[in-house]
Amino acid sequence: MVQLGVCSAPLFSETRWKGSKARSIGAGFKLFYYGVDSKRNGVGVVLKEEFVRNVLEVKRVSDRVMSLKLEIEGVMLNVVSGYAPQVGCELEEKERFWSELDEVMESIPTDERVVIGADFNGHVGEGNTGDEEVMGKFGVKERNLEGQMVVDFAKRMDMGVVNTYFQKREEHRVTYKSGGRRTQVDYILCRRGNLKEISDSKVVVGESVARQHRMVVCRMTLMVCKKKRSKIEIEKKTKLWKLKKEECCEEFRQKLRQALGGQVVLPDDWETTAEVIRETGRKVLGVSSGRRKEDKETWWWNEEVQDSIQRKRLAKKKWDMDRTEENRQEYKELQRRVKREVSKAKQKAYEELYTRLDTREGEKDLYRLARQRDQDGKDVQQVRVIKDRDGRVLTSEESVQRRWKEYFEELMNEENEREERVEGVNSVEQKVDKIRKDEVRKALKRMKSGRQLVLTTSRWRSGSV
Repeated sequence: MVQLGVCSAPLFSETRWKGSKARSIGAGFKLFYYGVDSKRNGVGVVLKEEFVRNVLEVKRVSDRVMSLKLEIEGVMLNVVSGYAPQVGCELEEKERFWSELDEVMESIPTDERVVIGADFNGHVGEGNTGDEEVMGKFGVKERNLEGQMVVDFAKRMDMGVVNTYFQKREEHRVTYKSGGRRTQVDYILCRRGNLKEISDSKVVVGESVARQHRMVVCRMTLMVCKKKRSKIEIEKKTKLWKLKKEECCEEFRQKLRQALGGQVVLPDDWETTAEVIRETGRKVLGVSSGRRKEDKETWWWNEEVQDSIQRKRLAKKKWDMDRTEENRQEYKELQRRVKREVSKAKQKAYEELYTRLDTREGEKDLYRLARQRDQDGKDVQQVRVIKDRDGRVLTSEESVQRRWKEYFEELMNEENEREERVEGVNSVEQKVDKIRKDEVRKALKRMKSGRQLVLTTSRWRSGSV
């Protein structure tokens, strides 16, 4: 059983982020987004780190529709983010949005799960007379034309409007508040056959994710058979880089002499000596934890920023519960303070990085940061499954083996055109001078430190000595 909680895969619309990218946003989350204009539209999906490696495919259809396909213990889950045109937009633009959403749904096999989260800019209304098969009774106010389009889409695709099935106070059903307007325009949809997997859905009050829209959440439980995966042993390495510090190097020498009984000349038994060296290194220098390294994208984060953000969240919740001018001003002031704290923290962190650039360690930090950003920018980080001839994802071990067999049979038995061998080509023979000692010395001097294959380092590190 795998439970997708409140914040496993937040969906965003009207992001107004220009570009077609993926990037880490810190705190264990990764953002996938698509936008054409920085002033309008844009959609995005945020995944928790534990699900990032489950991503098989990302489809950016337009700046109003995008989808992600995930494989979770053999179950295919498609997460779709959408942003429908507003009431005043042209009918042609609205029809284009629904056509794109139809195409996405038609491309997904019927045996795969689908969750759509979108700002549909329509009201499905309260009550469900005549539409009981696709929605519950707990909407808000009356249905309009755009809301009818949502209901018609749900009927076409045999889906249910999730957040209308759960009886909540109106405060936990209203998804949009602006001035005196209180309505419901943001909806979550899933296949009707999977509604039993949804245990709850509501609006979270007090989360400052947007100025007017409010976060709609649902809890989905997937019944899956967990596969037995081979446990990956993460190697814990001795922190040899500490030997670059003189005090660590001197302490290591002293401890090693003590461990060898004060002998200057090493014993003849090399295996015993090597084990003593390794054990001394582990005690003096320490070993790595084997855990994932710190997220390089948020290395500027500090406690002051964390504290300011927490106070802002509490102020937003207070203003939502009691919308007085005093509470509003308090929230606005904390918003400005958070922006200042974030800007100050980033500036300080970058200044420290720039001052370290002249050192070897600073250069390594910069390259590590660049590699991390390049890795985070990839939609799919690891190929986990294969597809059949028709593009359907194969999950069972038997079907995967059968597909590999078919692939290699075709690959090895296919006849390819061979180029004719060109006759009459003469080989070129010439005398090559021997490598001189001064050339070797010059080449060694140009090499960076740590690149030489030294017995006492490389063999010790690998544990083969």
